[in-house]
Amino acid sequence: MPSLAPTLCPCGRLSSRRQPLAYADCCGRYLEHFDTTPAPDAESLMRSRYSAFVLERADYLRATWQAGHGPAALDFEAGARWLGLEVRSHRVLDAEHAEVEFVARYRLGGRAVRLHERSRFVREAGRWAYVDGDTLN
Repeated sequence: MPSLAPTLCPCGRLSSRRQPLAYADCCGRYLEHFDTTPAPDAESLMRSRYSAFVLERADYLRATWQAGHGPAALDFEAGARWLGLEVRSHRVLDAEHAEVEFVARYRLGGRAVRLHERSRFVREAGRWAYVDGDTLN
């Protein structure tokens, strides 16, 4: 696991002035203060989960999976280099359900990998949780 938090947020979210946000002002507040600062919406949770993959934060990923939906074991791809995240859509279905479509890119062993997914989220007890997702082409 990387020992230092990045300066810029791995998720690539931009400010209203179209400048990259600092990790502490973006996903860092959720990853570093999960107990007191939950992600306010499904898109923010998805972005913070992307940052958790980049930073190899299995603790955060497990804590943000809906109970009973996460894998028994969570391993990170050795040597994966995350290249970026593009959020294609964030759709609120109702007060407790939302979907986020995204494309995450990384390089593994010199090969480019593209993960395109429509993820489902549920809000329980005031916190958003990742349920599952469908891989898209």
